[in-house]
Amino acid sequence: MWGDLREFVDCYNADNRHLRRAGERFRFYSFDELIARDKASLDIFWLKDDSLDNLADLPPPDVLQQEIIDHLEAALAAFRDVAASLPRTLPVETD
Repeated sequence: MWGDLREFVDCYNADNRHLRRAGERFRFYSFDELIARDKASLDIFWLKDDSLDNLADLPPPDVLQQEIIDHLEAALAAFRDVAASLPRTLPVETD
């Protein structure tokens, strides 16, 4: 995962947009190309997830459900950790 993010950051080049370059996970599209899309959609996919080719290979629904719950609970726990580390602010009084 971090490799993909690193590639994006390197290609995006936040310091100088004139030095941005395309990569496997970062592409350029002109305004005309974007506006020509159906409803000017920004849902642009060029990567293919091979795991979705054969739906028979998916785990049973109850297993998928538990995996989703586990991921959501882990994300919530991580968010709680971040929230707990933020400085507390006093409530703003209104007149």
